[in-house]
Parts: sequence; structure tokens; C-alpha cells
Amino acid sequence: MKTRITELLGIRHPVIQAAMSWASSNAPLVIAVSNAGGLGVIAAGPMRPDDFRKALADIRIGTDKPYGVNVPLNNPRAAELLDIAFEARIPVMVASQGGPREHLARFRAIGTRWLHVVASVEHAKKAEAAGVDALVVDGMEAGGHPPPSEVTTLVLVRRVVREVRIPVVASGGVADGAGIAALLALGADAVQLGTRFIATPEASVHENYKRAVLAADVDSSTLVARGRLPIRQLKNAFSEKFSAAERAGAPQAELDALFKASSLKRAALEGDVEWGKVEAGQSAGLVDEILPAAEVVRRLVAELEEARLRLARL
Repeated sequence: MKTRITELLGIRHPVIQAAMSWASSNAPLVIAVSNAGGLGVIAAGPMRPDDFRKALADIRIGTDKPYGVNVPLNNPRAAELLDIAFEARIPVMVASQGGPREHLARFRAIGTRWLHVVASVEHAKKAEAAGVDALVVDGMEAGGHPPPSEVTTLVLVRRVVREVRIPVVASGGVADGAGIAALLALGADAVQLGTRFIATPEASVHENYKRAVLAADVDSSTLVARGRLPIRQLKNAFSEKFSAAERAGAPQAELDALFKASSLKRAALEGDVEWGKVEAGQSAGLVDEILPAAEVVRRLVAELEEARLRLARL
């Protein structure tokens, strides 16, 4: 299947593995997805510079296919991470949480395609005006940092597609090929999946984290810190305590302290899925087995084709 994104990035399938701190802060997941015809994306945000350099070197050895790098532009180490990515002449940047304008010329000079993650129509238009090559549009079903507006992927992607001319990658609420087909029908040019790739051997998170995703249903996630920069995570002791404090009218300082006392690292690396932030999307309820990443891509493509044929028969 050819779309503007597969043509732009040089990939076989309109499938992008989302950058997930710790889960895809490694080479094996990226290599497996890219070799299977999708776009693997390494999450550089939590990585030490030397580890990031080594992972990029391993990726170059492990695949000759396109791959992506995610750098949150508001990260205190963003400048250093961008320099490392530039030195490695990465093929695709999937940037988030900041403005792209000042970085585009440098990366465009080495042939890097720049995808920018947005969560509103306003930011989509700004990124397009800045000159990015394509957008990744996150809806509220997505794990991690969905839009504070809580607009769903179904609505937000369709609205953005109507407002911009550049290719759009839809993200949030998808774990199978039928979901990919639905978002392509809205006008998206590819789909980004994160939670589905947590349940793979290549994802570098604790087994407790993976089992929590498998055990989750579609209503097992929640938004923590609504009204600010919320995160979507699986419900656990931390999220319940935070929500109880909000309901009780706790002062902002107390809420901030509660929020900072928990972390994604605590869940992802240490396996504390009760008091850590188990970031995952609503699509966790559609994930019920751990599969190699390449097999996930193969099944997604097969399911997409099944959905396409079903629609053609209607």
C-alpha cells in the first residue's frame, strides 16, 4: 500500500512504531519494526548521550531501512541529543513538545525528513507553516501525553486533515489493522502505534509493565493531572491516590508533590506498576498477547488488508 507517508519516508507499510520512553529507548525494537517494513522510532529523551550514540550505531548495523529518532524539544538535553542525531545523519526525525523552526534547515541539509507531533489544530497549522514534512496527530486515547483538550483521535485527525496540506500520521487508540484502516479512511497517510509495541520481547520495559498492558481492558486507563499537561496511564495505586487528592481539593503544591513522587521509570525499569506511571493508551484493551515486533507488523498489515477487502465488498 502506497501513501504519501510511505513515499516520503521510503517504508513499505503505513505503520509507525511510536517513540516510548524506556520501551523504545533501544535498538532492537527499532531494528525489528524497520526491517519488517514499518518505521521504528527510538525514544532518545531518557537516554544518556553515550547510550544514544551506541544505539544509533547498532541500528545502522542492524538495518538498512529507514528509522526515526524522537527528541522532545523541551528536554533540558535536547540540544545535545539533536547534535548526536545530526552527526548520525538520521533519516527521520519525529520531534515533539516544542517548536521545530530553528532546527529544520540543519536537518534538511542532510536529507532528514522531519515529522512533528501535535495535539491540536492550532499547533498543526503552526508546524506546517514552519516547514515540517509531515505531522503526527495525537488523540486523547493515546498513552503518555495526549491533548489536554481531550479531543478523540477520530475527530482531531479528521479536523487536521481538513486544515493542512502536508501528510498526516494518526496516533491514538489503535492496536490492530482494522484501526489503521479506519484512520486511513479519515484521510491519514499512516498510523502510529505505541501501546501495541509495548507487548513485544524487544520493548525494553519490565515484564510487570508488559503484563499490566495485557491485563488491561479498554476502560483500564485514566488521565492524570487533567487541566494541565495530563498523562494517560493504567489505573493503579498512584493514579487513585492522585485522583482522591484532586477530589478532596488538595492545594496545587500537594498535587505537584504527589505527581513528582511517581515516575515512568519506576514502572518501566523497576517494575513497580502500582506506584509508578504505567503509561499506556486505551488500546491496551485490544492487546492480549506478547508477539515479536516483526510479527506485530505482519499481522497489522494482514488485518489492514482484510479490512480493506471487507470495505470493498460493501
